[in-house]
Amino acid sequence: MKIFEALRQDHEKQRLLLKILAETSGDTAARREYYQELKDQLESHAVAEERHFYSPLLKKDEAVDLTRHGIAEHHEIDELIEKLDETKMDSPGWLRHLKSLQEKVEHHLADEEQEFFQVAGRLLNDSQKSKLADAYQEEMAKELAPH
Repeated sequence: MKIFEALRQDHEKQRLLLKILAETSGDTAARREYYQELKDQLESHAVAEERHFYSPLLKKDEAVDLTRHGIAEHHEIDELIEKLDETKMDSPGWLRHLKSLQEKVEHHLADEEQEFFQVAGRLLNDSQKSKLADAYQEEMAKELAPH
């Protein structure tokens, strides 16, 4: 597996969790469970992606701006998660914040998949793409393991 497939698999999980959450209402066990899973996915993904995708690409002039942009978007996503954490789940504001998070995450994933992956595909060789995928998946497993 190459790094792009590994990242896309997690992107699909994130999209699905956001879609499911957007259809929930109130402070329910299901909403809390899906939200915790989404938070875990997003936070783990950002750590693993920055270490095993962005970091190697920061060394390449052609990818510096895209890498910095991706890291900045991770920070914006973290801030939206903080807003959600500070808002009561059964308030109308929670769903508004979730919609903002959904828009930001979907924009970020589209940027990566439609632009960044193409640039990275030219800058990394096949061996690097496979090694980065292995390292990324290992990091994700470690990040998502119960503490």
